Amino acid sequence: MTQRLNYSQQSPEIFKKLVDLSTAVKQSSIDAGLLHLIDIRVSQLNGCAFCLDMHVKEAKIHGERELRLHHLAIWRESPLFDARERAAFAWAEVLTRIPAEGVSDEAFAELRTHFSDKEIADLTFAVMTINAWNRAGVAFRAPPGSADKLYGLDKANLS
Repeated sequence: MTQRLNYSQQSPEIFKKLVDLSTAVKQSSIDAGLLHLIDIRVSQLNGCAFCLDMHVKEAKIHGERELRLHHLAIWRESPLFDARERAAFAWAEVLTRIPAEGVSDEAFAELRTHFSDKEIADLTFAVMTINAWNRAGVAFRAPPGSADKLYGLDKANLS
């Protein structure tokens, strides 16, 4: 994979704002472990190789179990995720692939049984943010692993 252009260099002010948004999401009411899983699942759906690679490594560094990482693509069938995680994954998927009829009341009601209004807002911003990163990664073909040293991801020992 060859990078098409370096968007952080071409639009540094906008890139910084997206980094700032990512930082704010990490400081939100949503647990860091769940944020990693959301980032991975959305990156799988969007086919963003750079983000998928990066967030799997981050999750591993932060103690996520490998089998759960492997099962994320099959979370509906896997017994490794609890009801709260499943609700978050369903929300992330519906917001990533918004149906023509929009987000259903049923999807929102299910989410609300597991998350507070503040957490729902924070989770929604988390999904929005990773979708933005994925779109840049897919559009400009950021090579997986190309920023490992910069972000300390070489500590994952997954290469």
